[in-house]
Amino acid sequence: MKQSLEHTITREGIGAERAIELWTDVIEPACLTADHPRFLAFMPNSPSIYAAAFDGVVGTASIYAGAWLEGAGAICAENQVIRWIADLAGFPASAGGTFMSGGTSGNLSALVAARHRALSSDSGVTRGNAKVCIGEGTHSSVRYLLESVMGVEVVVVPADDRGRLTGKLLRATLDSMGSEARAGVFAIVATAGSTNAGTVDDLQGIADVAEEGRLWLHVDGAYGGAGLLATEKRDLYRGIDRADSLIIDPHKWLFGPYDSCAIVYRDGAQGRAAHTQNASYLDPLADAEEMNPSDLGMHLTRRARGIPLWFSLAAHGVGAYQAAVEQTLRTARQGAELIRANPDLNLLVEPDLSVLLFERRGWTASDYTSLSERLLNDQVAFVTPTQHAGKPCYRLAILNPKTTIGDIEAILELMH
Repeated sequence: MKQSLEHTITREGIGAERAIELWTDVIEPACLTADHPRFLAFMPNSPSIYAAAFDGVVGTASIYAGAWLEGAGAICAENQVIRWIADLAGFPASAGGTFMSGGTSGNLSALVAARHRALSSDSGVTRGNAKVCIGEGTHSSVRYLLESVMGVEVVVVPADDRGRLTGKLLRATLDSMGSEARAGVFAIVATAGSTNAGTVDDLQGIADVAEEGRLWLHVDGAYGGAGLLATEKRDLYRGIDRADSLIIDPHKWLFGPYDSCAIVYRDGAQGRAAHTQNASYLDPLADAEEMNPSDLGMHLTRRARGIPLWFSLAAHGVGAYQAAVEQTLRTARQGAELIRANPDLNLLVEPDLSVLLFERRGWTASDYTSLSERLLNDQVAFVTPTQHAGKPCYRLAILNPKTTIGDIEAILELMH
């Protein structure tokens, strides 16, 4: 590939026709298609045709969507989606938010707002003693951004037997801390749909502890937050309405294109207080009554990332989205049944949502790696190994409504 692309950036240019040939013949074939029904590794992406097409419209429209002054129409439409998500979570009228580049930037923005609230109050939190409680199943990026970006100490709460953070274990961890160390805790990160196992934390119990300690509760629903659409799963999310902030990535399970994260604050003013930037050239924006998207996260310049989801939601209707999410859940249930019925396989975690975590009895790490390479080389599927409780295993992330039980069965049959 390097040889093929070596002389493409030249003074005279190679022309659009040749550049398109290189894209078609060299670049695109060397990338995996994340919306393929058998792309089951990591977190697949399966945008609706409307969402994917309208992403192109957003790109060509040349809209700056950081402030109402320049992007009022786009921001108003995006805010319709933010309100829809807030209503799904049961947030009050004071809720507000915006769209960011991904879950990491959304989580960071929420936790910066949490720390800002703590530092602005008489909580006893200082920059020197600040701490955040997370679970063992919390996404790796959360710990990274807390420790390496924010300089905040992380308190890891032990997980229950399903890998979840629970109110009981959280309370026990806080009670075991000395009063001085406990005084620095300002937030808790709960997960609604862990990346590795797809489990949902005990949101109700965690919310109880958060309210008792006046701690900010942030829910990372980057993947699993979309499960709020499924009527059968609503009980899993009890307590999410009491969170102070929530993120959901449309490019995961809401059928939007890369890259997009919706961050919603229970009180939008909290996000604005933490993130508004001051500069003389920004003075024309400072007195606006509306909350500018640039004031609600750790960004300033931004494209209208929420418009593709708005267009697709408006065109298809919420019912179609609900049906698509429920279809993936149905496929995951059927896949779990196949695994349970196979004496050579062992379902490691009963699925809350659409991730299947399982092992092949007697296999070593090299066996999983070998089959993964064969599946990809033969263009059968993209499946990657992971670990659970220190043991190698497989993980299937079913986010594409076009993935069928036949696709799952074809993979399992090769695990003989």
